[in-house]
Amino acid sequence: MSTTSHPNDSSARLRSRMAADRRQFEEAAASELRRFGESLRAVVNDELHSIEAVTAAGTAGIRVVLLNAWLRPLVVGLTIFFTISGGSWGLMHWLSTNIQSRIETLAWLDVQIEDARATLAEIEETTWGVTLVETERGRFVVLPDGTLEHPPWTVGGRPALKLPSE
Repeated sequence: MSTTSHPNDSSARLRSRMAADRRQFEEAAASELRRFGESLRAVVNDELHSIEAVTAAGTAGIRVVLLNAWLRPLVVGLTIFFTISGGSWGLMHWLSTNIQSRIETLAWLDVQIEDARATLAEIEETTWGVTLVETERGRFVVLPDGTLEHPPWTVGGRPALKLPSE
């Protein structure tokens, strides 16, 4: 074997050395990238779990906020609304019933008044205008105008006969 070096040998050795160095560097870089990826995955997973925990706590907080800020006032408002509506309906029902009852009573009283007027007219027609009157001077039978020429008593300008006091 010859110990002489040839320029091609040196360049081949250099190439082989560079290839070996490059492979070693690539393996070291790949190993570091894998460790970095695993570390990054671990960090991302930790953050994801933390976000999920915060989101779960936030969802519970949102439920509490919705319950306190919306649901309770809504229930109270609806209760007040239905109470006022029910009370108003009850009052209106009572008032309409009361008014209807009074209208019916008024109609009944009108019929009674008309009956009384008809009876009064009938009495006046059958008594020929003779009326009974009681004053501070006594009790009188008041006659129609022109029935007596010189009446002993007059009541309201009409001739009258005085009835004895009991």
